[in-house]
Amino acid sequence: MDSYSNYDQITVQGLEVFAKHGLLSEENTLGQKFIISAVLFCDTASAGESDDLSRSVDYAKAAALIEKEASAKIFKLLESLSEHLAKKLLLAFPKIQAVEVEVKKPWAPIGLPLETVSVKIRRKWHDIYLGIGSNMGDREKNLNEAVRMLGEDGLTRVCRVSSFIETEPVGYTEQADFLNGAVYVKSLRTPEQFLDLISEIETALKRERVIHWGPRTIDVDILLYDDAVIQTEDLTIPHIEMTKRLFVLEPLREIAPYAVHPVSGERIVDLYNKMRKA
Repeated sequence: MDSYSNYDQITVQGLEVFAKHGLLSEENTLGQKFIISAVLFCDTASAGESDDLSRSVDYAKAAALIEKEASAKIFKLLESLSEHLAKKLLLAFPKIQAVEVEVKKPWAPIGLPLETVSVKIRRKWHDIYLGIGSNMGDREKNLNEAVRMLGEDGLTRVCRVSSFIETEPVGYTEQADFLNGAVYVKSLRTPEQFLDLISEIETALKRERVIHWGPRTIDVDILLYDDAVIQTEDLTIPHIEMTKRLFVLEPLREIAPYAVHPVSGERIVDLYNKMRKA
């Protein structure tokens, strides 16, 4: 978890929980002991200076949440239990930036002598920058609705929203001017899962893809996702056109001037200034 190497760690080690997880019906009926550990990546400096627990993560509450969630529902796979616990910890404690969860299952019924089997995962909040635009209907309302729907997603937090700027259309020019902006969110979704969320929002706001670069009620694009570089049939990150579009760079510069483009290595503010001079 190199991206969080500068964070402090609070560790809940070897918490014993009785639960009924497993593939076998006997396991789901009789249950057994599971041993769960969690590393909570956060900043403890303020708590250390003030001696104030409210400025840190209460490990007693974290342990209680792990025990409650691990015993409340039956999972067939340790992988599913681990995912569930990681997500619950990240959502319940805003100061946790990332978690490492390990679930050990002693004496797993595999017909061979062993001490434990275990699954260890690492999950974190992802930093995602979005471009949003609209040139149909009430443009400002459309943009605000998209931001609202992002914030209502249970796995996503809206952190900053830029001012909205009016820009002329690019590509297909026989259409109305756009209102454009940028949004910074933190999300537990993978890139593919976040693309699904965007599709749901665009469908709800009646986005139609009739003409390439044509008029639309809403357009939501993933510009940056952490420092990821992704090229698939459905997804390109960073957005392939972002360094060529002033209407993308201007609002993005407002909310993230020092974010770095993972391919060029340039800061957004420098890309913006270069574009302005071109």
